[in-house]
Amino acid sequence: MFEKLQRAFWKALTPDLIAETVPTQGLLSADVLSALGGADNLKSQQRVALTRVRVQLQDAEKFDAAALKAAGVSGVMVLTGGVVHLLIGLEAK
Repeated sequence: MFEKLQRAFWKALTPDLIAETVPTQGLLSADVLSALGGADNLKSQQRVALTRVRVQLQDAEKFDAAALKAAGVSGVMVLTGGVVHLLIGLEAK
C-alpha cells in the first residue's frame, strides 16, 4: 500500500519521468516496430519521458539501428538484456 502511495506521489510530481506500470500500446510506428524486429520481438514498451520510449526485446539480434534512423528515431541507446531506449521526440504519446 505504501509503495502505491509513494509511486502516485512521485508520478504527480514528475509525470514524464515515472513509467506507467501497464505497458502502453501504440507508442511506436509501424516503421519503428519493423526496425526492432516486429511486434512479436517486443517483451515490453514503456514511455519513460515525454520524448523517450524504453523497449525490451525478445531477440536483440533482430534490432536494426540503421532502419530506426531511417524511421525517424533521433537517438538510440542499447543496454544489456535486450533493453533499448529510443529518443523519438514528442511522438512518444
